[in-house]
Amino acid sequence: MANPTAAMLVIGDEILSGRTRDANMHYLAGQLTTRGIDLKEVRVVSDDRDAIVAAVKALSAGYAHVFTSGGIGPTHDDITADSIAAAFGVGIGVRDDARALLQAHYARAGQVLNEARLRMARIPDGATLIENPVSTAPGFTLGNVHVLAGVPSVFQAMVASILPMLTGGAPLLSRTLCLMRGEGDLAGPLGTFAANHPSLSVGSYPFQKDGIYGSNIVVRGMDAGELDAAMTELERLLAA
Repeated sequence: MANPTAAMLVIGDEILSGRTRDANMHYLAGQLTTRGIDLKEVRVVSDDRDAIVAAVKALSAGYAHVFTSGGIGPTHDDITADSIAAAFGVGIGVRDDARALLQAHYARAGQVLNEARLRMARIPDGATLIENPVSTAPGFTLGNVHVLAGVPSVFQAMVASILPMLTGGAPLLSRTLCLMRGEGDLAGPLGTFAANHPSLSVGSYPFQKDGIYGSNIVVRGMDAGELDAAMTELERLLAA
């Protein structure tokens, strides 16, 4: 049985402008791999309602899970929650349980839950909250879309909160063979090997070290025994 699939939607003008380097995709990909959920697509969109709505509709229809990052803070340009509500055609408003979490958090800090901070308690109708143990303001799940913060430390904490709730499949395993040979020397036998092992994913990733070309051959699969046997075969094939 095939593993569940997933997509990620990264939201934010700061990503597209180059001002901020996204770290969340790399982290999410690793976590999903260990959970047996296959990340198939990543999109980046600006802080634009129509762009977010269109992307959410497309990804939600195409994959078992969609993870978003960014745009659920207290400022005017944090429009993700409203856009998700629009994509699903539901209302949105301040929810009592989310408000209570924020009220307790800011009371402990000796701060006021002002109007801006209260925006983080606006949750689409029918959504389930995602715990945020770092800064309290919750994410949420609506349908198959999991809406998470953009700050990496908070994003990672939210991923840890939501992943145990999701049904995964077989974790994807990988093996790497590093060779100080260029891809041009390896392409022929590597293509034959890949054709003979359709259940495995075979990739070649070139590099250069001290002026010498090399290649990392990465083989991925879900069966450790099959993977180990295939790597032994590959080493013999490329050595020849």
